[in-house]
Amino acid sequence: MTDRKAQLAANLAQVEERIVSSCAAAGRKREEVTLIVVTKTYPASDVRILHELGVRHVAENRDQDAAPKATACADLSLTWHFVGQLQTNKVRSVTSYADVVQSVDRAKLVTALSAAAVRGERELGCLIQVALDAESGERGERGGVAPDGVEELAAAIGEAPGLRLDGLMTVAPLAGEYADRQRAAFDRLMEISSRLRAGHPAANMVSAGMSGDLEDAVAAGATHVRVGTAVLGVRPRLG
Repeated sequence: MTDRKAQLAANLAQVEERIVSSCAAAGRKREEVTLIVVTKTYPASDVRILHELGVRHVAENRDQDAAPKATACADLSLTWHFVGQLQTNKVRSVTSYADVVQSVDRAKLVTALSAAAVRGERELGCLIQVALDAESGERGERGGVAPDGVEELAAAIGEAPGLRLDGLMTVAPLAGEYADRQRAAFDRLMEISSRLRAGHPAANMVSAGMSGDLEDAVAAGATHVRVGTAVLGVRPRLG
């Protein structure tokens, strides 16, 4: 085993232990939580090692990094998640490799994703990114739609050809009433998810929690956690 593979295997084991413990504490089954490894800034070689170690879900937040990486790993059975703020001029590229876009936050993006998915003869999973720091009608500092805009966006995705409404995503806010209150933020997301599922029963995916707060996300009921640093190490500075 190479040094890098041994390092990633050890890190994955630690993250797995955290998820198992969190599920046990919350009275949940381990299989209720899917680990997504955020591979941004790391090379395709790391993605290949992660696949060897059993990882099947990976995430990226920049198309210019993700597109060549996805091409280099096209022979692997992976589900690719796009988690960054997405500009409409990048949509055609992103829909060529992403299976799920977790950062849908405006009607214009829904229209662009739908057109690209239909053109590419693909069905694209969509998560609405909820900004818990945004006022009504605004977007959050890190992207996302205000909670009162979720239902309208869900209806647009539900009616859009080529798109599938899978659920919700959030990033714990740095400001506002939920700053430094990750558990409260994730509980609020679960409330919004419950309302969404009343009209869209299949939209049961809840993506929340990262390296520092995955326990809070699991305790709240998240179905997917997005972990980067705890698996891959501290990210190199981008030039």
